[in-house]
Amino acid sequence: MKKTILFLVAISWTSLHAQELPKKEIDPASLVDEIFATQDLDINYQDLYENYLQLISNPLDLNTVTDEQLRSLYILRQEQIAAILKYRENSGPFLSVNELQTLLDAEIVEKLLPFVTVANANEKFNKSIIKRIGQEQNNYLILRWGKTLEPQLGYSSAATPSTKYLGSPDNAYARFRTSRAGDFSLGFTLKKDAGEALTWNPAKKYYAFDYLSLHLQAINKGRIKNIIVGDYQAQFGQGIALGSAFGIGKNAEAVTTMRKPNLGFMPYTSLYEAGYFRGIALSTACTKNITVHTMASFRGRDGTVNQDTLASTSDYLSSFNYSGLHRTTTELDNRNSISETNLAGIFQYKKQSLDAGLIFHHTEFSLSLQRTPSLYNQFEFNGNANTNAGGYINYNAGNYAFFGEFTQTLSHGNALIAGVLASLTPKLDASLVVRRFDKDFYSFYSNAIAENSIPQNESGVYWGWKYSFSKKYSLAGYVDLFSFPWLKYRSYAPSEGSEWLIRFNYKPSKTVSFFAQAREESKQRNTSADANLFLTAQGVKRNYSINCDYAANTRLSFRTRLQFSTYAIAGQTTRGMVILQDVAYNLGRISLAARYALFDTDDYDNRLYVYERDAWLSFSFPAYYGKGIRSYVMMRYRLGRKADLWLRWSQTRYTDRDMIGSGGETIAGDSRNDVKLQARIRF
Repeated sequence: MKKTILFLVAISWTSLHAQELPKKEIDPASLVDEIFATQDLDINYQDLYENYLQLISNPLDLNTVTDEQLRSLYILRQEQIAAILKYRENSGPFLSVNELQTLLDAEIVEKLLPFVTVANANEKFNKSIIKRIGQEQNNYLILRWGKTLEPQLGYSSAATPSTKYLGSPDNAYARFRTSRAGDFSLGFTLKKDAGEALTWNPAKKYYAFDYLSLHLQAINKGRIKNIIVGDYQAQFGQGIALGSAFGIGKNAEAVTTMRKPNLGFMPYTSLYEAGYFRGIALSTACTKNITVHTMASFRGRDGTVNQDTLASTSDYLSSFNYSGLHRTTTELDNRNSISETNLAGIFQYKKQSLDAGLIFHHTEFSLSLQRTPSLYNQFEFNGNANTNAGGYINYNAGNYAFFGEFTQTLSHGNALIAGVLASLTPKLDASLVVRRFDKDFYSFYSNAIAENSIPQNESGVYWGWKYSFSKKYSLAGYVDLFSFPWLKYRSYAPSEGSEWLIRFNYKPSKTVSFFAQAREESKQRNTSADANLFLTAQGVKRNYSINCDYAANTRLSFRTRLQFSTYAIAGQTTRGMVILQDVAYNLGRISLAARYALFDTDDYDNRLYVYERDAWLSFSFPAYYGKGIRSYVMMRYRLGRKADLWLRWSQTRYTDRDMIGSGGETIAGDSRNDVKLQARIRF
């Protein structure tokens, strides 16, 4: 009776406030602005963020979802997660997502809706898994093609052997996935980058497309809680020893994102060609509270292989290659040039508010890694094997969430993260995180919170907070103090630094939202071109953003943004700026989106990353660098309930150069035009 009454209340509330519950697709723009880390590293953000979109693109079943899965969305506070799980425990399975209205306020429900669903339990268990896979409605096939219209040096007869591309300038991609929350997942991904050749050579693991990924996952099959065959990723503890290929990092959501969700093994469907495992992963429930996770992975890795000139008999690896590009003869020589084996075991104990575990992870390469010696890399990993052992703990007590992980690299250094998230008042949330990574700690699959790109040679203390004055106003920020006991790349002296961010959010209505954000980072850098002088100075980078989203009506919406930066070091200051206008118009079956942006940056230190709308599950995040104009137009056409089509054109036109790019990517001219066509088909 209680369950029926609550459900009727939810239905009644929905009928009175139906406009507050639009079931929308995931909006990557809001994720970029709120939870993605500030983009300062010279890495491929598009592929990394696309991996996160893949993780959250399949709705979670409210009747099987775990607290860690809800936490991975970075939307809910600790007490909100507890309220959902307690409601399910006391009142029985959810009958509709509308029941969330009895637990959470309308704004949170609206944010949560794209990520959750309620599966039909009777249909789920009355059919075999083969039939469920064949008849599952939650599926999609994506076909994508793209191309740069201007001729590039790598495809011309003027290219040197080192820059000559062996394939066509087209990039092609296909992905299929069918899944049901808490039951199964099956999918594959195929990709050919521009410049790569379509080749069929099974002996060298070429099956037409250069990149092939496949997985089959089954969940909650008796004692087998999770089994994945094929490609997968792992997220345990705070991600020091085993972290997924995507790390959130420090961001404007300064509290909830500081504690990593303990998700375990997950299918890997990303385009990022590094950072995943290939083989089998298994999670087995030994008792109600004890689960043992095991994995075995064997895959090829790209790297530069050299011959030992002294022994003249053995080869060694001088560096890894992470780009995933295999366009030239050199890149092809590096493709799968070594093999990597990973073995891991995790013993997990979970009871009510306590989640603790022990982690063992061993990595071994077929060739020994021998880096070219330099001043800063004397303590970086060399050899052919690495073993980590450690443990983690998560404990929730009321409005407090405590967490920590300690990992030891056997015969070398260790790493530690410990912290707490707290809801101090109904309006104020806070976080405190401390970290310490030895200079000789090694982890190849980590996404732990750190200032460096890897958890090594670093100590730090982080404070974050968020205060909601009302539903319209909120203020958030953090301060991070860190030090590097040993030398770093481009910083040849032990050093200290700091970083802070503050963000003001204002949402006067459902159709208007505004934020202003400031961030400062201070870190030491070399100032002399002569490596023997070892002169360093403190470099300070400041970023500022002002953004307004507003809708004229239900069809027409706008975004206006001003973003600028400064970088000061050794008495010199450089600057960068971008101002842009976005417009989106929904005509029903046809949707249009466009941007016009002006950018002006003095140097690469002031490059500015700004998210651009793209086709579904495609992520566009170019760096605006130099002086020029960036624009794009995208059309989406809904062919029906089962098919959608996207067509996108983008152009970057520079006013400060008559040649774009370098190496094989060089374009003679001041503009670059790209086109993309994508189809999504549901069966």
